[in-house]
Amino acid sequence: MADIAAALLPVVGFLIVLYTMDGFKLVPIRSVLATLAGGSCAALISLWLWHVLGLDGQAGNVATYYDAPLLEETLKASVVIGLMARGRVGFLVDAAVHGFSVGAGFALVENITYLQVFGTAPLALWLVRGLGTAMLHGGTTAIFGIVSRAMRDRFPRHPVSAFLPGLAAAIVIHAGFNALPFPPMILTALIMIVLPLLLLFTFDRSERAIREWMGAGMDLDLEVLQLVTSEHFTVTRFGQYLRELSERFPGVIVADMYCLLRLELELSVHARAMIMARDAGVELKGDEDLEAILAEREHLHRSIGRAGLLALRPLQVTSHRDHWHRELLKQSRTRRK
Repeated sequence: MADIAAALLPVVGFLIVLYTMDGFKLVPIRSVLATLAGGSCAALISLWLWHVLGLDGQAGNVATYYDAPLLEETLKASVVIGLMARGRVGFLVDAAVHGFSVGAGFALVENITYLQVFGTAPLALWLVRGLGTAMLHGGTTAIFGIVSRAMRDRFPRHPVSAFLPGLAAAIVIHAGFNALPFPPMILTALIMIVLPLLLLFTFDRSERAIREWMGAGMDLDLEVLQLVTSEHFTVTRFGQYLRELSERFPGVIVADMYCLLRLELELSVHARAMIMARDAGVELKGDEDLEAILAEREHLHRSIGRAGLLALRPLQVTSHRDHWHRELLKQSRTRRK
């Protein structure tokens, strides 16, 4: 029982701490469980590939030092990439929680496999596996998520290449852990010191970014929404630009553009208000008509078409987190059912 506890409990306990540190509760518990399962699946695929590629009999050489980090970090990163592509990661804090959760799921499956194979090994090995290797898996994937989220925020027009720096960092850290000529206990202690400090810094920076997004962003969205819905809309730059577009697009398409502009602003305001209420300890009820609103948005996108959406880009008044807004509202709607 001591071996099992040492191998499995540290990474689970640290994940619980991360989840409770998320004061805005951006990541619901069911998402944490889902990413744990995703990391577990990545571990099973990794073990299968190691066997298929014949790498499982090469422990202690190049395969351990370099092939394993490349394979394992890529598989774990693919789960986080899928979450970001679906709009499930909006800020650094939920990138860290999702990333560590994926790594924790990976580490749990890997350590369970090791317990079955090396069950008679001394307790010191399981302490290193639980406090060192397992935390490394969670930490490197959290770093990938944090760096990727930051890069996508900075370069929103290059979403694919934004993943490369984080993946490279995760692989290098993992390979360095495997190759450094230090005793395992020293490396384990290093991880236990550096990883919490890194995540504390990330949570602090992310919390400031969220509060800025809620405050200044809310004021701007409300101001623009008031302009869009006012009787003076035609004399604003938005109205003038749409009037210019009427020379290139049919009137019905321009009307749909106006509806889409207004709808995106309303969704953004609703999402910000929900997070502000949650920060104050209140859970706002999800909009009962959310499904219909999102269906209308999809209809407007299809009606406007790709050319029309490109023409609307200069009027981009919301942010690259629009997809995340919608997922956040969907989560709130689900919580209330």
